[in-house]
Amino acid sequence: MVAKRNLQRERERRKALARQQRLIAKAKRRRRNQIIAGVTVAAVAVGGLAAVVVTSVLSGRDKTSTADSGTGTAVVSTDPEATGDATTPGDGKATYTAVPDPSLAEGREWTGAMVTSAGEIGFTLDGVAAPQATANFIQLANDGYYDGSSCHRLTTEGIFVLQCGSLTGDGTDSPGYQFGPVENAPADSVYPAGTIAMARATSEDSQGAQFFITYQDSTIPGGYSVFGHVTSGLEAVEQVAAGGTEDGGTDGRPAIAVTIDGIELQ
Repeated sequence: MVAKRNLQRERERRKALARQQRLIAKAKRRRRNQIIAGVTVAAVAVGGLAAVVVTSVLSGRDKTSTADSGTGTAVVSTDPEATGDATTPGDGKATYTAVPDPSLAEGREWTGAMVTSAGEIGFTLDGVAAPQATANFIQLANDGYYDGSSCHRLTTEGIFVLQCGSLTGDGTDSPGYQFGPVENAPADSVYPAGTIAMARATSEDSQGAQFFITYQDSTIPGGYSVFGHVTSGLEAVEQVAAGGTEDGGTDGRPAIAVTIDGIELQ
């Protein structure tokens, strides 16, 4: 019996390792393609479109923030706020002009795995209760938008979340759109450990690409779109939380840097 259990564990370990290697290879291919695309654009610029290319690069990387829009307030707010009103992401990622169609969620449950520098996190997505948020995550994940992005915010008092999906690493970016309203928010405002929900600014229509994972049960007033739940690997988030924030405060950048290498969905 012991030998059988050990064999099963070894099979699961090998399966997880193979999946992680596939995700990392996929992320590398995407980054390589982005570099090739960037070189191609630069070549076009030499042919007489240099000014246009420079403008495009600046608009994709030069983020500004304003308190009125909620941009940049994520690390000081008691709520898991997210994106501001920047219209293009950085790092050469695709610019979106429309919110993904909810039909992408297919009205079903999805399973997936997120490979991060802190460890692999398995999860399910609820395309029935939160079709818009789920479709949004599916589109961005399949496009490689999250590859190389960071988990830039950790809260360790009052609410217990790790917030992820920022390309700039400071929470001031967006995929080029915002959407609402909030879907599938718990009536009692309690988000159990392992909940995956959309981060947002003050407005319910300010959801974008950023999301948060609760590593302890958290009461968060205001309503946030719950679209998934962690099924394995929550201990990776717990370990990051145990490391605290860079400045020793209760709300800030995690001392243990976390990046997303790739996301696989089924």
